[in-house]
Amino acid sequence: MKTTIKLSLLLFLALLNVNCNNKKASKTITEFGEINVIAPKEFKEKSINKTIIDIRTPNEFLEGHIDGAVNINYFDKNFLDEISKLDKTKPIFMYCRSGNRTSSASKKISKLGFEQVYDLQGGILNWAKTNHEIVK
Repeated sequence: MKTTIKLSLLLFLALLNVNCNNKKASKTITEFGEINVIAPKEFKEKSINKTIIDIRTPNEFLEGHIDGAVNINYFDKNFLDEISKLDKTKPIFMYCRSGNRTSSASKKISKLGFEQVYDLQGGILNWAKTNHEIVK
């Protein structure tokens, strides 16, 4: 009986861990445009010569970021004002540390009228885990 309970608990925790840390690639159509959660490889290929926004804090950005990224801090009170200065008709590629902030930010950005928002699946942690370059 104790073994069954322990195995059930272990299985539950394993499933919880997978569900919390494995944000799947997806595409959401909003009334304003598309929000695409894409894997690091696709992010790298599609973001060449495009706008890449790192929405982490300035200190996190200084620790390392994707080449060509611009830092616009999601927690800054002027975040939406700064994002609004960008061309809404062009794709915007963004990432945070793990994908949590970009999940929220992508919805806000879409409501501003951005037609194509690309969110890096798993954030810069997943980028590094898949052996993509980080610059300092």
